[in-house]
Order: sequence, then structure tokens, then C-alpha cells
Amino acid sequence: MAAIAYSDIIPAPKALLHDHLDGGLRPSTIVELAEAVGHELPATDPAALADWFVAAADSGSLERYLETFAHTVAVMQTEEGLFRVAKECALDLAADGVVYAEVRYAPEQHLERGLTLDQVVDAVNAGFTEGMAGAAALGTPIRVGVLLTAMRHAARSQEIAELSVRYRDSGVVGFDIAGAEAGFPPTRHLDAFEYLQRENFHFTIHAGEAFGLPSIWQAIQWCGADRLGHGVRLVDDITGTPEGGETVLGRLAAYVRDKRIPLELCPSSNVQTGAAASIAEHPIGLLHDLRFRVTVNTDNRLMSGTSMSREMALLSEAFGWGWAELQWLTINAMKSAFIPYDERLAIINDVIKPGYAKLIS
Repeated sequence: MAAIAYSDIIPAPKALLHDHLDGGLRPSTIVELAEAVGHELPATDPAALADWFVAAADSGSLERYLETFAHTVAVMQTEEGLFRVAKECALDLAADGVVYAEVRYAPEQHLERGLTLDQVVDAVNAGFTEGMAGAAALGTPIRVGVLLTAMRHAARSQEIAELSVRYRDSGVVGFDIAGAEAGFPPTRHLDAFEYLQRENFHFTIHAGEAFGLPSIWQAIQWCGADRLGHGVRLVDDITGTPEGGETVLGRLAAYVRDKRIPLELCPSSNVQTGAAASIAEHPIGLLHDLRFRVTVNTDNRLMSGTSMSREMALLSEAFGWGWAELQWLTINAMKSAFIPYDERLAIINDVIKPGYAKLIS
């Protein structure tokens, strides 16, 4: 099957579960905000700065990849900066055809200029509200839900978990931990996860990106994660291929598939951090064929120079996927969202299926 063109994918309705607010800034916005707060950048021309972010992140190392965030986080230390970045995030995603997005960020990383955790969340929420209103006015409506993230190398996860629950009726739909996996297992934050479960609150965990099966196992069996952030290394527990007729799932992989635990896969980002050799060799192809609950995501649009439409176009080219597969990925994501069931169903039936029906016909 011929690959679907990128331009044809843009109008398709999309659902995004794994997108970092501090990884998706417009380069021009970074330049303007950096000048306002006196932060020195590696380049001050927006196009050159965009190229720098992609090149710096394209190292094959998660640790090196994460270092690029020093420049985006530095310009997100004021209410004005946070508001603007969130507003533009909603507008940019909507322009790319995203109708539902869960965007995550770590409030604890935005306190350097005296903001409180609550002020950070209020500013971001206000920005998203403004961005959603602007997108609707442009005829590209989007719903954005927020995930609050705790840094796995720090010790504020309980505090951020409580913050998440406090804002559960004000835009925050879930919790996450992020940062370098090696040396910082999810069980370090077990108290926070147990608290969230007692509060009937949703959470995902970055696991199985730079570290292997033990990280995934802990995230699920010890911490009770609803979804796996990345989870790409789950293929370490799978031998063979469907074509060879000898595919064998280990007990962990079989459990993840049987329980329909969603995988928040981020192809371009996974290649950049060394979790996959190339898009064509990305485990998403195998996991799709084996019918895991696969979703496709952007992770960090700035660092990967990507968008949801670009990710889908790359997958269509690499695996020969057509509209049926892209719709399957989108519905998988919407089924796995952290909003109530009836609201998920409404978006699937009223927006996603009719949208793809127009494209397929």
C-alpha cells in the first residue's frame, strides 16, 4: 500500500496521550521569552535554534536528550511565560488535527522565580483554556487534559500527587513520573502511587524507554500504572515475529497485552534516545501486529522536530499503514485517555469515526 502523504494526514482527527509541555515550545517564543528573562540561548535565530534542539537531542542517549530542556524550562518560570506556552501548545496541536491531547509537565521545575506550585498550575490551566477557545474559534476544536509530573530523581512525588488530586476538577486528569530511568526506579515513589490509587486517580509512568523489563514490571506490578510511558523495551520479552509463526510472549509481555495496558509509544523520540534503531525497525510494527494496545505520540515536538501528523506519516511509510491503521491507533489512544468513559466514547463516535469515514470514502 502506498504511504499516505503528510499533508493528507493533517486533517485527520488525532488523539495524543504523551506530549511534554516543555518539549513543544515554538522556537520564536523561546527567543522572545529568553530575551525577556535574560537567559542565554545557543542560537537566537528561531530557525537555527530549532535545528540546534533537534541536533542536540539526536544523540542516542536519554540523559543527553534531557539536557536540552534546560533552555525551555528556563523561559517557563513566570506566569506570563507559562500561560503563553500552554496557549500556543493547544493552538499548535489543534492546527495539526489533534482533537484530544493530554499534555504533561513538572510543576516543581517552574519555581525558580518565586512561583508556588498552585500558581504554576493556574497559569498553565489558564493558557490551555485560552488556547482551546482560540482553536474552537478557528474551527479546529481541541480538548486538552493536563498530567502533572513528578521528577523521579527528586523527592516531591507525594506533594505533586496531592496537587494533582486537588486540581482533578480543574483540568488535571492524571499524574506521571519522568526523568532518567536508570538508578531511579518507580518504586522510589510508591507512597505517591498508593495515595493516587486510594483517591481513584489515574496515572501513567515513564518506563521501558532507557531501562528495560524491570522498570516496566515495577511500574505495573508494584505501582499499578494505568498506562506505560513509552514501554518500547517490552519487546525484550518477545521472541520471534508473526511472519515466522513462532512468536512467543514472555509472561510480562503477555500480561500487558492481556490486560490491554496502553503503550504510549513515541517513534521519533525513541530513535533519538537509542530505544529504537530507526522508524522502520521500531517495535511499534511488531506490537501492532501482535495487537497490543498501541498508541502513537509526539513526546517532545521541539526536540524531535515533529508533530502527530509527521509521526503518522513516518509510520505509514515505514509499515505501509493506511487509514484503517491510523484510525485504529487513534481509537486506541482515545480508549486509553484519562477522562470519563462517556466523554471518551463521545469523541470516538462523534469526532474520530466520522472524521476518518470522510477520509476513507
